[in-house]
Amino acid sequence: MEEPHRRIRAVHTASTVTVYQAYSPQIGQPAAREGRFPPAWKRDRMTWIKPSFLWMMYRCGWATKAGQETVLAVEITRDGFEWALRHACLSSYVRGVHPDLATWQRQVKRAPARVQWDPERDLHLRPLAYRSLQLGLCGEAVQRYADEWTVGISDVTPLAHEIHALVRGGDPDSAVRLLPQERPYPAAAELLADLSP
Repeated sequence: MEEPHRRIRAVHTASTVTVYQAYSPQIGQPAAREGRFPPAWKRDRMTWIKPSFLWMMYRCGWATKAGQETVLAVEITRDGFEWALRHACLSSYVRGVHPDLATWQRQVKRAPARVQWDPERDLHLRPLAYRSLQLGLCGEAVQRYADEWTVGISDVTPLAHEIHALVRGGDPDSAVRLLPQERPYPAAAELLADLSP
């Protein structure tokens, strides 16, 4: 089945959706241990969450990039995830989606969440023809993410290393079997009506 150009694919249950982030061990390890972000985690800056495991691997280089050595799977409520999408705007101006540049600039200044569509990645982290969601949270959305939406945090760095070792060792079939089983997210069409240029 052909993939649509933009789609949210994620591990999700009836009440939660899993997103990924990568941090230094000083942030990531206490977060995984305690199930919440530690005081050192900055609430006053934009934080980007990614439902795509392989896009996260591309971003953090299989947990090898400096400051991104710990990969977290953050399980958040679907209510929270959908709140962020409903209150989001696109991270860049798109002619035809926005009436004009000034309107988009006003939206992006007010919006507590931003949507960006980036090429999905294959096991070798090469770009694919379709795109996956990145969701940037700031202001009110960051506070809600940390204090209300987060249900659990787990360290999936060992999984990242294991999959990467299989890919490097020429065993893609075994690597694929270990990947998180991401499925199309329901209700996405309605939620993304103004966020899919």
